[in-house]
Amino acid sequence: MKTRAELKSEAKDVLRGRWKDSLLMCLVPTLVSIAIGLLIFFLLLLPTITFVQNNPDFVNGTSSYEGSSGGGGGGFFGGVIGALFSAGISWTFLDLLRGKKQKITPFSDAFRGFAGPVILGVICISLLTLVFVTLWSLLLIIPGIIKGYSYSQAYFVYYDGYEETGVRPGFLESITRSRKLMKGYKGQLFLLDLSFIGWHILAMLTLGIGYLWLTPYITATKAAFYENLPKTAAI
Repeated sequence: MKTRAELKSEAKDVLRGRWKDSLLMCLVPTLVSIAIGLLIFFLLLLPTITFVQNNPDFVNGTSSYEGSSGGGGGGFFGGVIGALFSAGISWTFLDLLRGKKQKITPFSDAFRGFAGPVILGVICISLLTLVFVTLWSLLLIIPGIIKGYSYSQAYFVYYDGYEETGVRPGFLESITRSRKLMKGYKGQLFLLDLSFIGWHILAMLTLGIGYLWLTPYITATKAAFYENLPKTAAI
């Protein structure tokens, strides 16, 4: 496994000359999330306005009303959508690292995870990973974090399996192979994440604008991390 500095250098090489398209590709999920958020807001707001108009006693405080909260469902839906975007963008950087792609097509590459052959796999892996990590977290927080790192390569494993055979790999199989791949490397990925703390602080000081540059950098570095993992460990 290469050092953190070497992995980041590989990521910078991939991004060199492609920063604009990388920024646009990573911006797509943000714009889509804003659009979905506004849509959900208005869909929730309209029934509320209609209810108030039809129930004037509610305004005067003489009527009781218990609204249903969509926060949990919205967070769950957002997590799945985020996984689909994250997978597609990560695969794009992996292909660039491998020389399989030379150019980023921001909009289409951002939606690669939504493609028919892979969307079910990404969704199922996302849900299974959430269940497993949650169950481990019921014991203690730290076991949950460790398992999160164990399963972190499942989307890459799934993608490689499909690309190599043309057949969708098993969802549990992809998670298991990720766990085997990460045996002995979870600490290195954790330290790699820690090495970006300074950049996260700077990005937050810019009110989040810095993440336009930081997100592609981190994602490309994570792709380089996977590419340099000894694949024989997962056999």
